[in-house]
Amino acid sequence: MKKLINSREHFVSDMLKGLKFTDSKIEIIADTVVVRKNKKESGVALITGGGSGHEPAHAGYVAEGMLDAAVCGEVFTSPTPDKVLEAIKHTDNGDGVLLIIKNYSGDVMNFDMAKEMAEAEGHKVDSVIVRDDIAIEDAEMRRGVAGTVLVHKYAGCLSDKGQTLGQIKEKVEEMMTSLHSIGMAIHPCMVPTTGEYGFDLGEEEMEIGIGIHGEKGIYREKMESVDKIVDRLLNELYKYNDNDELIVMINGMGGTPLSELYIVTDKVMSALDDQGVKVSKLLVGDYMTALDMQGFSITVLDHDDHVVSALNAPTESTHF
Repeated sequence: MKKLINSREHFVSDMLKGLKFTDSKIEIIADTVVVRKNKKESGVALITGGGSGHEPAHAGYVAEGMLDAAVCGEVFTSPTPDKVLEAIKHTDNGDGVLLIIKNYSGDVMNFDMAKEMAEAEGHKVDSVIVRDDIAIEDAEMRRGVAGTVLVHKYAGCLSDKGQTLGQIKEKVEEMMTSLHSIGMAIHPCMVPTTGEYGFDLGEEEMEIGIGIHGEKGIYREKMESVDKIVDRLLNELYKYNDNDELIVMINGMGGTPLSELYIVTDKVMSALDDQGVKVSKLLVGDYMTALDMQGFSITVLDHDDHVVSALNAPTESTHF
């Protein structure tokens, strides 16, 4: 295994040490919790987290206009409840805390435990669970993937506007009813802490419906052109979003050159135009990755003036 690391055991701690030098407005507490250096004096605090390996998510979105804290677990491993509790205690200014949780059993369990612990200490805490991955047929079992980043931005804007905890939760949950994603890979990711690939994929194969933790997809096909791959993914998304105006995110999985994402973007935009679909907001880049996986995902969200306004609102995150 060739990786630019010192040791498997210190992957996350070494990464976070370097992260501190990239943004003077963040600090790290409790070893693995990234917070804003200047705590908000008012407004609902927004906290998310999960296993590391999805950079720039989640720590890259700890910034004015987005998150107040990100709790970093080991690679592809949920952070422990005590770390989440530290984030809650550090960021709560009395206006309440919203936990934004991706729908994985470990994340849901540990964040829920932290919520109960915080409430026992007098904190007002609520949560939303992101389930945007349509590769999973059962809506309740769907994983939280790249669409989670749009939730961070929307909730961040609502908090800055002084919305209450209950109002933010209600509006975010309404927004997520039309938030859908699906991804693909042409090469799996190498997990540095194990030295193994998430799955095996032949030189002429591609995986459709992959997760962001190195999970293999829902089916495997012979490698196709970008045009055909995009058509496959959009046809799945059309089953859930038939709006004639959409917000679109084209997300790299970590090992995909930006040049190839632009080729994907060209096909996505032309295909949507052929269907008479207008794109009111387009985002292209690495937002929620899977280490060095080669591939991409498409996220769509029905157009809403308030959501577009929130996505366009200022943020100090350099990754959005």
